[in-house]
Amino acid sequence: MIWFHLLVVLLFIIVGARLGGIGIGLAGAAGILVLAATGVQISTDDVPWEVIGIIMSVICTVAALQVVGAMDHLVHLTEVLLRKHPRQIVFLAPFVTFVMSVMCGTGHTAYSVIPVIVDVAKEHGIRPSRPLSIAVVASQVGVAASPISAAMVALVVALDPLGVGYLNCLAVVLPTTFIGLAVGAVVAARQGSDLKDDPVYRERRTKGLLRPSAAGTDDYTAAPGAVPGLIIFLVSLVLVVAYATLTSEEVGIVKNPPMDSTAAIMTIMLVGAIVICLVARRHTAEIATQDTFRAGMTAAICIMGLAWLGNTFVTQYTDTISNALSAPLQSQPWLAAAFFYFTAPLMFSHAATTTAFMPLMVSLGLPAVALLASYPAVANYYLLPNYPTTVAAMEMDDTGSTRVGRNVLAHPFVLPGTVSIVVCVVLGFLMAPLVV
Repeated sequence: MIWFHLLVVLLFIIVGARLGGIGIGLAGAAGILVLAATGVQISTDDVPWEVIGIIMSVICTVAALQVVGAMDHLVHLTEVLLRKHPRQIVFLAPFVTFVMSVMCGTGHTAYSVIPVIVDVAKEHGIRPSRPLSIAVVASQVGVAASPISAAMVALVVALDPLGVGYLNCLAVVLPTTFIGLAVGAVVAARQGSDLKDDPVYRERRTKGLLRPSAAGTDDYTAAPGAVPGLIIFLVSLVLVVAYATLTSEEVGIVKNPPMDSTAAIMTIMLVGAIVICLVARRHTAEIATQDTFRAGMTAAICIMGLAWLGNTFVTQYTDTISNALSAPLQSQPWLAAAFFYFTAPLMFSHAATTTAFMPLMVSLGLPAVALLASYPAVANYYLLPNYPTTVAAMEMDDTGSTRVGRNVLAHPFVLPGTVSIVVCVVLGFLMAPLVV
C-alpha cells in the first residue's frame, strides 16, 4: 500500500499546486481524507500547530505595520536607496528583499518592492530580469534565514534532539545565505541580453505597451505612525532573538525559562502588533483587512493541509522509508540537500517542507552538520514559475524580459537561484562543523 499512498500524496500535492493559493491546503485535506478511507490512521498530532501559530503571530505584526504605514515607509527607503545607486541595482535589490524577509519572516514583503525594481531598471536601460531574478530568490531564501520564520522554528525543533540550538542555526544559516545570494547576484548580472537588444522589449516598446515610470520619491510623507511602528517592530525582533539567546542551552543564562522560544515568538509578535496599533492610534480590526494578513492566513491553511498530509504519510511508513533511504543518505549526506531542493517546489512552503521532512532526516540518523548545511535548499520556490512572488515579478515586468521560454524551466530565476542554493549548502558544510 505504500506505493498507492505515495501516489495519493503526490497526486493531491500536484492538484494543490495547480489550484494555487488556499487551494493547496484544501487539496492536502482532501488527500488526508483519501488516506483515512484507505486504511491510514489519522491524528491531529501530525498537524504542525507550532508552525501555524508562528505564521499567524508574525503575520499579525506585519499586517499591523501595513496598517500604520510602516511597510510603505520601508518601500520608500528602498526606493531612495535604489534610485541613488541605480547601476548597482542587481546587487542592492536582493539585499533589500533579503533583509525585509529576514526581518518580517515572510517573502510577501517583496510584492511592494518589485515595481520599484522594474522602474529603476527601465529608467537606466538595465534588463529588469537581472535584478528581479535574484531579488525574488533572495526574498525566498530570506524566509529560511529569518529568526522569526516558521521554517527556522521547525528546523530548531527538529535538530534540538541532536544538540543544535537556535543560535547554532542562525550562526550558520544567516551568513551562508547572504554570501550565497551575493554570488547569485554576480550570475544574475550577466544573464540575458542587454535590454536594448531584447526582441520582446523592442516589440513591446514599438506597440506602446510599456508603462510610464513612477514619479519618484520627492513628494513622499511618512504616515504619523510609520516610524514609531517600525521601531516597535525592530524592538520586538530584538526581544525575540535576545530571549532565545538567554534561554538557549549554548548560553544557559536562564536555566528554567517560563516559556520556550516558540511561545516567546508568538507572544512577543502579538503584543508587538497591539502596541503598534495603540501607539499609532489605529483600530486593531484593521489588521484583518490587510493584504499581508490574508496572504499569511492563506499560507497557514496551506501548511496545515500539506504538512498534515506529508507528516501522516511519513508517520505511517517511517520504518519502510528508513530502511529504504537510510543507507544512501548516511553514505552521502549531501543528498539531503538534493531531497529538499526537489521536494520544496511541490510543498509550496518553507515551513511545510521543513516540518514534514527534517524530522524524517533526523530519524534516519543523518548528522546535524549535514542537515543544518542542507537546510537552505528548502527555499527552492523559484524552480517552477508558479510561486506567487515569481509570478508577480513576471507580471509586473512590462518589458517582457522576465519571462518563461520554450519549456517550464527556461526562465531567469533558475540559474541565479540554483547557484545561490549550491553556494549556501557548500558553505554550510564548511561552516557548520565549526559552529555545532
